Amino acid sequence: MATGLVIRIPRFLRAMSAALKVLHSYKVYRPDVDGGIPFAMATLSRPSPAGTQNEILVARLLGMARKFELDGVPVRAVSSLGNLFSTPIAPGYPFTLMDRVKSNDILVHHAPFPIVDVTIPYLPREKPLIVFWHADIVGRALLKKLLSPSIVRTLARADKIVVADQSTIDGSPFLPPFAEKCAIVPYGIDINYWATCTAEEQAEAERLRHKHPRMIIATGRLVSYKGFDVLLEALRHIDGHVVFIGEGPLREDLQKVANETGVAERVTFAGRVSAGHIKAYLHAAKVFAFPSVTRAEAFGIVQLEAMAAGLPIVNTSLTTAVPHIARHDQEALTVKPHDSRGLAEAISRILDDAALAQRLGEAGKARARSEYSQERYVSRMEEVYEDVLRQKSRNSMQDETGCP
Repeated sequence: MATGLVIRIPRFLRAMSAALKVLHSYKVYRPDVDGGIPFAMATLSRPSPAGTQNEILVARLLGMARKFELDGVPVRAVSSLGNLFSTPIAPGYPFTLMDRVKSNDILVHHAPFPIVDVTIPYLPREKPLIVFWHADIVGRALLKKLLSPSIVRTLARADKIVVADQSTIDGSPFLPPFAEKCAIVPYGIDINYWATCTAEEQAEAERLRHKHPRMIIATGRLVSYKGFDVLLEALRHIDGHVVFIGEGPLREDLQKVANETGVAERVTFAGRVSAGHIKAYLHAAKVFAFPSVTRAEAFGIVQLEAMAAGLPIVNTSLTTAVPHIARHDQEALTVKPHDSRGLAEAISRILDDAALAQRLGEAGKARARSEYSQERYVSRMEEVYEDVLRQKSRNSMQDETGCP
């Protein structure tokens, strides 16, 4: 008498046979806040050849919850009462996270965001967890000490930890014990977008170039670790005009520094502008200044945008990815952090030496295209997804069959 054979297919193999659903969790997102991590999430969430379906869960900077689509990706932003230690006060976030995890195959926790760390123990253990470790918590020693147990639990629970550069592992107090399950996935950008201008953007670039023929561009939030005060001090010894693109809490302080150092007439605070306008500035400028001063600057995606536009870089010798992306005397000139005199000399060298500027700029464009394309970034991350699902599938098979 024949007997029926029932084959149980583990849920993770079933997940791999359909469109993969990925939930990205972080503290804030566009349009409330631009910046490196929201940009990295947006790039990962764009349509890909693999057909991955992405969803983004964040909190508001301040205000009521809202659901919307941005670039075709569903975004949930839960209510927030404001911010404390750069973290939204969002008591409803853990409950929304627990609910949305049920509808997705993988959770990608974009760290640091402590609310997620304290919620993870309450999520189903069979749900695959990837921690994308963008940066350590810098400063705030007491806060870091209080959060350390939950951060370590999250890293121990994670199926994979993603970092953008080896220096992130080497310089972290948390990651070295978990180095074996770390994967390096450098960020990427849309190279063609930043490398080319529309007719309108080109016309704007020409207008800007005529207005400021020795323009130095610096982009990013106006916060202390960016080192923009050092750039203003350096401007005293530079024949040029600096344009800051970005917003932040130090806007008035930086204006005060510009006034006190006597360079205010050679400084423009452009505020928050569209990507097309940023591109016009990059194609009009002579130098991209990236004078960051602490490990809070873990990578520097804006360097990639400048490199794609063919702009030579002046950056700082941080113990992060920053000087590894645009390398000294290859795509950039690298100086010590907080060294206004060295910064001034490096920027002036590029402004005064057209051959040097061209060599660095062309090398930067080539490196951006070969190493930091959007397609390569997304492809590497999808390999991580597949690896995690395969491992989960093997573990599930072993649990169900009892075989090692």
